[in-house]
Amino acid sequence: MKRIAMAWTLAVGSAFAQSTDAPLAPLDFLGRALVVVSDADMQASAYVDGRLGPTAGDDTLSVIAMGRQPRELRAAAVAVSNSVAGPPVAVAVTPDGSHAIVVETFAPRPAGKADARFGDLRFGNRVQVVDLSDLARPRVVQTIDGPVRPDAVSINADGTLVAIAVHPNGDGTRTPLVLYPFAQGRLGAPVMPDLPGWRPGERLIHAEFHPSQPVLALVNETRAELSFVRVAQAGRGWTVQPWGNTVRIEKSPYMVRFTPDGRHALVNALYWGADVQGTWNEAPRGSVVSVRVEARNAPDGTVVHALVSRAMTGVSPEGLTVSPDGKLAATTNLERSFLPFDDARQTFYSSITLLRIDPRSGTLSRVADFAYDGILPEAAVFDGSSRFLAVATFDHYDGRRAGSVDFWRIARDPLDAERLELVKTSYSVPVTRGAHSMVLVR
Repeated sequence: MKRIAMAWTLAVGSAFAQSTDAPLAPLDFLGRALVVVSDADMQASAYVDGRLGPTAGDDTLSVIAMGRQPRELRAAAVAVSNSVAGPPVAVAVTPDGSHAIVVETFAPRPAGKADARFGDLRFGNRVQVVDLSDLARPRVVQTIDGPVRPDAVSINADGTLVAIAVHPNGDGTRTPLVLYPFAQGRLGAPVMPDLPGWRPGERLIHAEFHPSQPVLALVNETRAELSFVRVAQAGRGWTVQPWGNTVRIEKSPYMVRFTPDGRHALVNALYWGADVQGTWNEAPRGSVVSVRVEARNAPDGTVVHALVSRAMTGVSPEGLTVSPDGKLAATTNLERSFLPFDDARQTFYSSITLLRIDPRSGTLSRVADFAYDGILPEAAVFDGSSRFLAVATFDHYDGRRAGSVDFWRIARDPLDAERLELVKTSYSVPVTRGAHSMVLVR
Protein backbone atom coordinates (compact mmCIF):
# COMPACT_ATOMS: atom_id res chain seq x y z
CA MET A 1 0.00 0.00 0.00
CA LYS A 2 2.85 2.37 0.81
CA ARG A 3 4.35 1.86 -2.70
CA ILE A 4 0.98 2.54 -4.33
CA ALA A 5 0.50 5.71 -2.26
CA MET A 6 4.00 6.90 -3.09
CA ALA A 7 3.50 6.18 -6.80
CA TRP A 8 0.19 8.10 -6.74
CA THR A 9 1.84 11.04 -4.96
CA LEU A 10 4.67 11.16 -7.50
CA ALA A 11 2.22 10.95 -10.40
CA VAL A 12 0.10 13.79 -9.03
CA GLY A 13 3.19 15.87 -8.29
CA SER A 14 4.47 15.29 -11.82
CA ALA A 15 1.12 16.23 -13.32
CA PHE A 16 0.99 19.42 -11.20
CA ALA A 17 4.51 20.38 -12.25
CA GLN A 18 3.54 19.92 -15.89
CA SER A 19 0.34 21.94 -15.43
CA THR A 20 2.23 24.94 -14.10
CA ASP A 21 4.23 25.02 -17.34
CA ALA A 22 1.17 24.51 -19.55
CA PRO A 23 0.00 27.43 -21.71
CA LEU A 24 -2.68 29.63 -20.16
CA ALA A 25 -6.00 30.28 -21.84
CA PRO A 26 -5.79 33.77 -23.35
CA LEU A 27 -6.96 36.79 -21.39
CA ASP A 28 -6.26 39.53 -23.91
CA PHE A 29 -8.01 42.13 -21.79
CA LEU A 30 -7.47 45.37 -23.70
CA GLY A 31 -6.85 48.42 -21.55
CA ARG A 32 -4.13 50.11 -19.51
CA ALA A 33 -5.64 49.53 -16.08
CA LEU A 34 -8.72 48.96 -13.97
CA VAL A 35 -9.51 51.40 -11.15
CA VAL A 36 -11.80 50.08 -8.41
CA VAL A 37 -12.86 51.53 -5.07
CA SER A 38 -13.73 49.46 -1.98
CA ASP A 39 -15.78 50.32 1.10
CA ALA A 40 -14.08 48.37 3.91
CA ASP A 41 -16.46 49.61 6.62
CA MET A 42 -19.33 47.16 6.24
CA GLN A 43 -20.25 43.64 5.34
CA ALA A 44 -22.97 43.19 2.73
CA SER A 45 -25.62 42.01 5.19
CA ALA A 46 -25.48 45.36 7.03
CA TYR A 47 -28.07 46.56 4.55
CA VAL A 48 -30.51 44.10 6.15
CA ASP A 49 -29.62 43.69 9.82
CA GLY A 50 -27.74 46.96 10.34
CA ARG A 51 -24.60 45.30 11.70
CA LEU A 52 -21.46 46.60 10.01
CA GLY A 53 -19.49 43.56 11.17
CA PRO A 54 -15.68 43.33 11.22
CA THR A 55 -13.82 46.02 9.32
CA ALA A 56 -11.60 45.05 6.39
CA GLY A 57 -9.12 47.87 7.06
CA ASP A 58 -9.14 51.20 5.25
CA ASP A 59 -11.36 52.15 2.33
CA THR A 60 -9.19 51.95 -0.75
CA LEU A 61 -8.75 52.83 -4.38
CA SER A 62 -7.02 49.94 -6.16
CA VAL A 63 -5.29 50.06 -9.53
CA ILE A 64 -4.78 46.88 -11.55
CA ALA A 65 -2.26 47.55 -14.32
CA MET A 66 -2.93 45.29 -17.30
CA GLY A 67 -0.45 43.95 -19.84
CA ARG A 68 0.94 41.08 -17.75
CA GLN A 69 0.23 37.38 -17.70
CA PRO A 70 -3.19 37.04 -16.04
CA ARG A 71 -1.81 35.13 -13.06
CA GLU A 72 0.66 37.96 -12.42
CA LEU A 73 -1.95 40.74 -12.17
CA ARG A 74 -1.85 42.57 -8.85
CA ALA A 75 -3.65 45.54 -7.31
CA ALA A 76 -1.78 48.63 -6.07
CA ALA A 77 -3.85 50.42 -3.42
CA VAL A 78 -4.11 53.78 -1.69
CA ALA A 79 -6.44 54.77 1.15
CA VAL A 80 -9.41 56.78 -0.17
CA SER A 81 -12.67 57.12 1.77
CA ASN A 82 -15.78 55.98 -0.13
CA SER A 83 -19.08 54.20 0.42
CA VAL A 84 -21.03 51.42 -1.26
CA ALA A 85 -24.33 53.00 -0.15
CA GLY A 86 -25.29 54.54 -3.47
CA PRO A 87 -25.06 53.82 -7.18
CA PRO A 88 -21.74 52.25 -8.30
CA VAL A 89 -20.47 55.49 -9.83
CA ALA A 90 -18.41 56.79 -6.89
CA VAL A 91 -15.26 57.04 -9.03
CA ALA A 92 -14.54 58.57 -12.43
CA VAL A 93 -11.32 58.75 -14.43
CA THR A 94 -10.22 61.57 -16.73
CA PRO A 95 -10.25 60.70 -20.46
CA ASP A 96 -6.44 60.72 -20.57
CA GLY A 97 -6.28 58.33 -17.62
CA SER A 98 -4.10 60.64 -15.56
CA HIS A 99 -6.40 61.14 -12.57
CA ALA A 100 -9.28 59.50 -10.72
CA ILE A 101 -11.87 61.42 -8.72
CA VAL A 102 -13.67 59.72 -5.82
CA VAL A 103 -16.70 60.95 -3.86
CA GLU A 104 -17.42 60.03 -0.23
CA THR A 105 -21.14 59.30 0.25
CA PHE A 106 -20.72 58.14 3.85
CA ALA A 107 -17.71 58.83 6.09
CA PRO A 108 -15.69 56.02 7.74
CA ARG A 109 -17.26 54.10 10.62
CA PRO A 110 -16.69 55.34 14.20
CA ALA A 111 -13.21 54.37 15.34
CA GLY A 112 -12.95 51.70 18.01
CA LYS A 113 -16.64 50.79 18.04
CA ALA A 114 -16.70 46.99 17.72
CA ASP A 115 -20.50 46.74 17.45
CA ALA A 116 -20.94 49.63 15.01
CA ARG A 117 -24.16 49.73 13.03
CA PHE A 118 -25.12 51.20 9.69
CA GLY A 119 -27.01 53.96 11.49
CA ASP A 120 -23.74 55.08 13.11
CA LEU A 121 -22.33 56.16 9.75
CA ARG A 122 -22.47 59.89 9.14
CA PHE A 123 -22.84 61.51 5.76
CA GLY A 124 -19.57 62.14 3.93
CA ASN A 125 -18.48 65.18 1.93
CA ARG A 126 -14.91 64.55 0.81
CA VAL A 127 -13.94 64.65 -2.84
CA GLN A 128 -10.48 63.24 -3.50
CA VAL A 129 -8.24 63.40 -6.56
CA VAL A 130 -5.83 60.52 -7.16
CA ASP A 131 -2.79 60.80 -9.44
CA LEU A 132 -2.56 57.72 -11.70
CA SER A 133 0.61 58.69 -13.58
CA ASP A 134 2.40 55.78 -11.89
CA LEU A 135 -0.05 52.87 -11.94
CA ALA A 136 2.01 51.00 -9.38
CA ARG A 137 1.87 53.91 -6.91
CA PRO A 138 -1.43 55.82 -7.01
CA ARG A 139 -1.26 59.01 -4.91
CA VAL A 140 -3.93 61.22 -3.38
CA VAL A 141 -3.01 64.73 -4.51
CA GLN A 142 -6.08 66.73 -3.47
CA THR A 143 -8.81 66.42 -0.86
CA ILE A 144 -11.60 69.00 -0.62
CA ASP A 145 -14.79 69.42 1.37
CA GLY A 146 -17.49 68.97 -1.23
CA PRO A 147 -21.27 68.68 -0.99
CA VAL A 148 -22.70 66.58 1.84
CA ARG A 149 -23.72 63.07 0.73
CA PRO A 150 -22.62 63.02 -2.90
CA ASP A 151 -24.19 60.15 -4.84
CA ALA A 152 -22.25 60.00 -8.12
CA VAL A 153 -19.43 61.58 -10.13
CA SER A 154 -18.82 62.02 -13.86
CA ILE A 155 -16.19 63.81 -15.99
CA ASN A 156 -16.84 65.42 -19.37
CA ALA A 157 -15.33 64.36 -22.67
CA ASP A 158 -12.30 66.67 -22.55
CA GLY A 159 -11.63 66.18 -18.83
CA THR A 160 -12.19 69.81 -17.84
CA LEU A 161 -15.47 69.61 -15.91
CA VAL A 162 -16.66 67.31 -13.10
CA ALA A 163 -20.33 66.79 -12.26
CA ILE A 164 -21.45 65.48 -8.87
CA ALA A 165 -25.02 64.41 -8.10
CA VAL A 166 -26.05 65.13 -4.49
CA HIS A 167 -28.59 63.26 -2.34
CA PRO A 168 -31.58 65.34 -1.12
CA ASN A 169 -30.94 64.22 2.48
CA GLY A 170 -27.57 65.96 2.26
CA ASP A 171 -26.78 69.19 0.44
CA GLY A 172 -29.18 68.12 -2.31
CA THR A 173 -31.77 70.14 -0.43
CA ARG A 174 -29.96 73.20 -1.80
CA THR A 175 -28.93 71.85 -5.18
CA PRO A 176 -28.87 68.34 -6.63
CA LEU A 177 -25.95 69.12 -8.97
CA VAL A 178 -22.49 70.59 -8.32
CA LEU A 179 -19.96 71.32 -11.09
CA TYR A 180 -16.20 71.66 -10.61
CA PRO A 181 -13.66 72.86 -13.15
CA PHE A 182 -10.70 70.49 -13.41
CA ALA A 183 -7.27 71.56 -14.65
CA GLN A 184 -3.69 70.43 -14.03
CA GLY A 185 -4.88 67.67 -11.74
CA ARG A 186 -6.83 69.94 -9.40
CA LEU A 187 -10.48 70.77 -8.76
CA GLY A 188 -11.43 74.43 -8.87
CA ALA A 189 -14.19 76.41 -7.17
CA PRO A 190 -17.63 74.73 -7.29
CA VAL A 191 -20.64 76.03 -9.20
CA MET A 192 -24.19 75.07 -8.20
CA PRO A 193 -26.42 75.75 -11.19
CA ASP A 194 -30.18 75.81 -11.00
CA LEU A 195 -31.74 72.73 -12.59
CA PRO A 196 -34.79 73.80 -14.58
CA GLY A 197 -37.95 72.06 -13.43
CA TRP A 198 -36.30 70.22 -10.55
CA ARG A 199 -38.50 69.94 -7.47
CA PRO A 200 -37.15 70.13 -3.90
CA GLY A 201 -36.69 66.70 -2.32
CA GLU A 202 -36.34 64.79 -5.58
CA ARG A 203 -33.26 62.61 -5.89
CA LEU A 204 -30.85 63.13 -8.76
CA ILE A 205 -29.23 59.76 -8.34
CA HIS A 206 -26.85 60.01 -11.32
CA ALA A 207 -25.65 62.72 -13.71
CA GLU A 208 -23.61 61.38 -16.64
CA PHE A 209 -21.81 63.34 -19.34
CA HIS A 210 -22.45 62.59 -23.01
CA PRO A 211 -19.37 61.02 -24.69
CA SER A 212 -18.91 63.92 -27.13
CA GLN A 213 -21.40 66.76 -26.52
CA PRO A 214 -21.63 69.25 -23.60
CA VAL A 215 -24.72 67.41 -22.39
CA LEU A 216 -25.60 65.78 -19.07
CA ALA A 217 -28.11 62.95 -18.72
CA LEU A 218 -29.98 63.27 -15.42
CA VAL A 219 -31.65 60.32 -13.69
CA ASN A 220 -34.51 61.39 -11.41
CA GLU A 221 -35.01 58.41 -9.10
CA THR A 222 -38.03 59.96 -7.36
CA ARG A 223 -40.11 60.45 -10.51
CA ALA A 224 -38.52 57.67 -12.61
CA GLU A 225 -37.56 60.11 -15.35
CA LEU A 226 -34.58 60.74 -17.61
CA SER A 227 -33.87 64.27 -18.80
CA PHE A 228 -31.02 66.06 -20.55
CA VAL A 229 -29.41 69.47 -20.12
CA ARG A 230 -26.82 71.33 -22.13
CA VAL A 231 -23.94 72.76 -20.10
CA ALA A 232 -22.50 76.11 -21.18
CA GLN A 233 -19.74 78.25 -19.71
CA ALA A 234 -20.86 81.66 -18.50
CA GLY A 235 -17.98 83.83 -17.33
CA ARG A 236 -16.28 81.90 -14.55
CA GLY A 237 -19.26 79.61 -14.04
CA TRP A 238 -21.59 77.34 -15.96
CA THR A 239 -25.27 77.29 -16.76
CA VAL A 240 -27.49 74.37 -17.65
CA GLN A 241 -30.45 74.56 -20.01
CA PRO A 242 -33.09 71.93 -20.78
CA TRP A 243 -32.36 69.92 -23.92
CA GLY A 244 -35.41 68.20 -25.28
CA ASN A 245 -38.21 66.44 -23.46
CA THR A 246 -38.22 64.39 -20.29
CA VAL A 247 -38.58 60.63 -20.84
CA ARG A 248 -40.59 58.45 -18.49
CA ILE A 249 -38.52 55.38 -17.56
CA GLU A 250 -39.03 52.45 -15.14
CA LYS A 251 -39.34 52.07 -11.37
CA SER A 252 -36.32 52.85 -9.17
CA PRO A 253 -33.83 53.87 -11.87
CA TYR A 254 -30.22 53.78 -10.69
CA MET A 255 -27.73 54.94 -13.30
CA VAL A 256 -27.38 55.87 -16.98
CA ARG A 257 -24.79 54.90 -19.56
CA PHE A 258 -24.49 56.23 -23.11
CA THR A 259 -23.59 54.04 -26.04
CA PRO A 260 -20.15 55.01 -27.40
CA ASP A 261 -21.64 56.99 -30.31
CA GLY A 262 -23.97 58.87 -27.95
CA ARG A 263 -27.07 57.88 -29.93
CA HIS A 264 -28.68 55.97 -27.07
CA ALA A 265 -28.83 56.21 -23.28
CA LEU A 266 -29.40 53.03 -21.26
CA VAL A 267 -30.91 53.16 -17.75
CA ASN A 268 -31.28 50.27 -15.30
CA ALA A 269 -34.37 49.93 -13.09
CA LEU A 270 -34.32 48.08 -9.78
CA TYR A 271 -38.06 48.02 -8.98
CA TRP A 272 -37.49 48.74 -5.32
CA GLY A 273 -40.15 50.62 -3.39
CA ALA A 274 -42.73 50.71 -0.64
CA ASP A 275 -45.20 48.59 -2.62
CA VAL A 276 -42.71 45.72 -2.72
CA GLN A 277 -42.70 43.71 0.52
CA GLY A 278 -39.37 44.16 2.25
CA THR A 279 -38.56 46.98 -0.21
CA TRP A 280 -35.44 45.79 -2.02
CA ASN A 281 -34.94 42.53 -0.10
CA GLU A 282 -37.81 40.95 -2.01
CA ALA A 283 -37.68 42.95 -5.22
CA PRO A 284 -38.70 41.31 -8.51
CA ARG A 285 -36.46 41.12 -11.56
CA GLY A 286 -35.22 44.45 -12.84
CA SER A 287 -34.86 45.90 -16.32
CA VAL A 288 -32.86 48.09 -18.67
CA VAL A 289 -34.46 50.60 -21.01
CA SER A 290 -32.94 52.20 -24.09
CA VAL A 291 -33.66 55.86 -24.93
CA ARG A 292 -32.91 57.22 -28.40
CA VAL A 293 -31.17 60.59 -27.97
CA GLU A 294 -32.36 63.20 -30.51
CA ALA A 295 -34.82 60.72 -32.00
CA ARG A 296 -36.42 63.51 -34.03
CA ASN A 297 -37.34 67.19 -33.96
CA ALA A 298 -40.75 68.52 -33.00
CA PRO A 299 -42.54 70.93 -35.39
CA ASP A 300 -41.14 73.85 -33.42
CA GLY A 301 -37.61 72.50 -33.87
CA THR A 302 -37.09 71.28 -30.31
CA VAL A 303 -35.32 67.98 -29.77
CA VAL A 304 -37.39 64.90 -28.95
CA HIS A 305 -35.90 61.89 -27.13
CA ALA A 306 -37.77 58.59 -27.22
CA LEU A 307 -37.83 55.35 -25.26
CA VAL A 308 -37.30 52.63 -27.84
CA SER A 309 -36.74 49.33 -26.02
CA ARG A 310 -36.63 47.43 -22.72
CA ALA A 311 -35.21 44.11 -21.54
CA MET A 312 -35.52 42.11 -18.33
CA THR A 313 -32.53 41.47 -16.04
CA GLY A 314 -31.83 39.56 -12.85
CA VAL A 315 -32.87 40.88 -9.44
CA SER A 316 -31.48 44.30 -8.40
CA PRO A 317 -29.29 45.10 -11.45
CA GLU A 318 -27.27 47.84 -9.73
CA GLY A 319 -24.35 47.98 -12.17
CA LEU A 320 -24.64 48.75 -15.88
CA THR A 321 -21.97 48.86 -18.59
CA VAL A 322 -21.91 49.15 -22.39
CA SER A 323 -19.25 47.59 -24.63
CA PRO A 324 -16.94 49.88 -26.64
CA ASP A 325 -18.32 48.51 -29.92
CA GLY A 326 -21.83 49.45 -28.79
CA LYS A 327 -23.23 45.96 -29.41
CA LEU A 328 -23.45 44.58 -25.87
CA ALA A 329 -24.52 45.67 -22.40
CA ALA A 330 -24.26 43.90 -19.07
CA THR A 331 -25.85 44.38 -15.66
CA THR A 332 -24.43 43.16 -12.35
CA ASN A 333 -27.34 41.73 -10.40
CA LEU A 334 -27.19 41.53 -6.61
CA GLU A 335 -29.96 38.91 -6.56
CA ARG A 336 -30.37 38.31 -2.79
CA SER A 337 -26.71 37.57 -2.13
CA PHE A 338 -26.38 40.36 0.45
CA LEU A 339 -28.81 38.81 2.94
CA PRO A 340 -27.49 37.13 6.12
CA PHE A 341 -26.59 33.51 5.49
CA ASP A 342 -29.32 32.27 7.85
CA ASP A 343 -32.02 34.25 6.03
CA ALA A 344 -34.33 31.92 4.08
CA ARG A 345 -34.34 34.39 1.17
CA GLN A 346 -30.56 34.22 0.66
CA THR A 347 -29.89 33.01 -2.90
CA PHE A 348 -26.23 32.06 -2.44
CA TYR A 349 -25.52 33.44 -5.91
CA SER A 350 -25.31 36.72 -7.79
CA SER A 351 -25.62 37.05 -11.54
CA ILE A 352 -24.68 38.97 -14.66
CA THR A 353 -27.26 39.68 -17.37
CA LEU A 354 -25.87 39.97 -20.89
CA LEU A 355 -27.82 42.01 -23.43
CA ARG A 356 -27.44 42.57 -27.16
CA ILE A 357 -27.86 46.12 -28.50
CA ASP A 358 -28.79 46.97 -32.06
CA PRO A 359 -26.51 50.02 -32.58
CA ARG A 360 -28.84 51.58 -35.17
CA SER A 361 -32.22 51.18 -33.50
CA GLY A 362 -31.20 50.83 -29.84
CA THR A 363 -33.26 47.66 -29.53
CA LEU A 364 -32.25 45.48 -26.59
CA SER A 365 -32.44 41.69 -26.53
CA ARG A 366 -31.63 39.62 -23.48
CA VAL A 367 -29.09 36.85 -24.01
CA ALA A 368 -29.31 35.23 -20.55
CA ASP A 369 -28.54 35.56 -16.85
CA PHE A 370 -25.25 33.99 -15.74
CA ALA A 371 -25.15 33.08 -12.05
CA TYR A 372 -21.93 32.82 -10.06
CA ASP A 373 -20.60 32.34 -6.55
CA GLY A 374 -20.12 35.92 -5.37
CA ILE A 375 -21.72 38.47 -3.05
CA LEU A 376 -23.05 41.88 -4.09
CA PRO A 377 -21.42 42.52 -7.50
CA GLU A 378 -21.91 46.25 -7.98
CA ALA A 379 -20.00 47.10 -11.12
CA ALA A 380 -18.58 45.72 -14.36
CA VAL A 381 -16.67 47.08 -17.35
CA PHE A 382 -15.96 45.67 -20.79
CA ASP A 383 -12.39 45.72 -22.05
CA GLY A 384 -11.41 47.75 -25.10
CA SER A 385 -11.96 44.82 -27.45
CA SER A 386 -15.52 44.12 -26.19
CA ARG A 387 -14.47 40.45 -25.74
CA PHE A 388 -13.95 40.42 -21.97
CA LEU A 389 -15.77 41.70 -18.91
CA ALA A 390 -14.28 42.62 -15.52
CA VAL A 391 -16.69 42.32 -12.57
CA ALA A 392 -16.18 43.88 -9.13
CA THR A 393 -17.29 41.41 -6.44
CA PHE A 394 -17.92 42.95 -3.01
CA ASP A 395 -17.33 39.79 -0.97
CA HIS A 396 -17.34 35.98 -1.08
CA TYR A 397 -19.24 33.15 0.56
CA ASP A 398 -16.12 31.27 1.67
CA GLY A 399 -15.31 33.58 4.59
CA ARG A 400 -12.28 35.27 3.03
CA ARG A 401 -13.67 38.75 3.80
CA ALA A 402 -12.11 40.03 0.60
CA GLY A 403 -13.27 41.63 -2.59
CA SER A 404 -12.08 40.73 -6.07
CA VAL A 405 -12.09 41.75 -9.69
CA ASP A 406 -13.13 38.70 -11.67
CA PHE A 407 -12.63 38.26 -15.39
CA TRP A 408 -15.29 36.87 -17.70
CA ARG A 409 -15.06 35.95 -21.38
CA ILE A 410 -17.62 36.76 -24.09
CA ALA A 411 -17.60 33.37 -25.82
CA ARG A 412 -18.95 32.47 -29.24
CA ASP A 413 -19.34 29.14 -31.02
CA PRO A 414 -17.55 29.31 -34.41
CA LEU A 415 -20.09 26.80 -35.75
CA ASP A 416 -23.17 28.60 -34.37
CA ALA A 417 -23.19 32.31 -35.17
CA GLU A 418 -26.25 33.01 -32.99
CA ARG A 419 -24.86 31.49 -29.81
CA LEU A 420 -23.37 33.88 -27.25
CA GLU A 421 -22.14 32.88 -23.78
CA LEU A 422 -20.63 34.74 -20.83
CA VAL A 423 -18.08 32.50 -19.15
CA LYS A 424 -16.41 33.21 -15.81
CA THR A 425 -12.70 32.47 -16.12
CA SER A 426 -10.47 31.35 -13.25
CA TYR A 427 -8.60 34.66 -13.42
CA SER A 428 -9.27 36.95 -10.49
CA VAL A 429 -7.41 39.74 -8.67
CA PRO A 430 -7.95 40.23 -4.91
CA VAL A 431 -8.82 43.73 -3.71
CA THR A 432 -10.06 45.12 -0.40
CA ARG A 433 -13.45 43.78 0.64
CA GLY A 434 -16.26 46.06 -0.43
CA ALA A 435 -15.42 46.60 -4.13
CA HIS A 436 -18.30 48.50 -5.70
CA SER A 437 -17.35 51.07 -8.39
CA MET A 438 -14.93 50.47 -11.24
CA VAL A 439 -13.58 52.23 -14.34
CA LEU A 440 -11.41 51.07 -17.23
CA VAL A 441 -8.39 53.25 -18.03
CA ARG A 442 -7.87 52.88 -21.76
